[in-house]
Amino acid sequence: MKIKNNIILAMDLTDPSEALRVTGQVIDYIDTVKIGYPLVLSAGMGCIQEFKEELQCKVIADFKVADIPETNEKICNITFEHGADAIIVHGFTGPDSIKACMDAANKKGGEIFLLVDMSHPGSGKFIGRVSEEMARLGVQLGVENYVAPATKPESLMGIRRIVGEGAFIISPGVGFQGGEATETLKFANAIIVGRTIYLSKNPRKTIEELIKILGDVHQTGP
Repeated sequence: MKIKNNIILAMDLTDPSEALRVTGQVIDYIDTVKIGYPLVLSAGMGCIQEFKEELQCKVIADFKVADIPETNEKICNITFEHGADAIIVHGFTGPDSIKACMDAANKKGGEIFLLVDMSHPGSGKFIGRVSEEMARLGVQLGVENYVAPATKPESLMGIRRIVGEGAFIISPGVGFQGGEATETLKFANAIIVGRTIYLSKNPRKTIEELIKILGDVHQTGP
């Protein structure tokens, strides 16, 4: 998946009209939006198609799928049928649950992103301890896309080493959570930015400044 300007907007506003309005202010600079539960639970699954049609963007459904294989398959099928281009899936549920998501994606023409570590401090208690093991499992299963945190450069670097340069990594935690954009793009293909943009008084100016900061750092990914 190619990402324009190496930036994904995490749109977690809960008012669908406001979410579309703010995204519309920055859509000239991005082509991919990550939509999670806050917006979908407020607006319904139809908001995925609404974003795609009105803004001509790709949508990654950040549902962090984490259930038994049969339930994972159903969640993925429904998500892809509503127009999502990709879905984020937890790695800790094991190979059978991950494989169910991969099979659903293949059948529906979508992609999965395997989440192997998270950006908040508490993730170090459990998930962070096995992030590299989950990354190795992803490689064994043939997973091509991963989610790894900008807030933990050492973890991100280790995951890149395991999955290889050919894998595609997207990285949350830039901005409000303290992740540094240019450093993150040394190991990730794209950064995920949410509150820094959508809570800004001038989202368009904010993303222009971010792109200027990035300069030509990894414009084609690592």
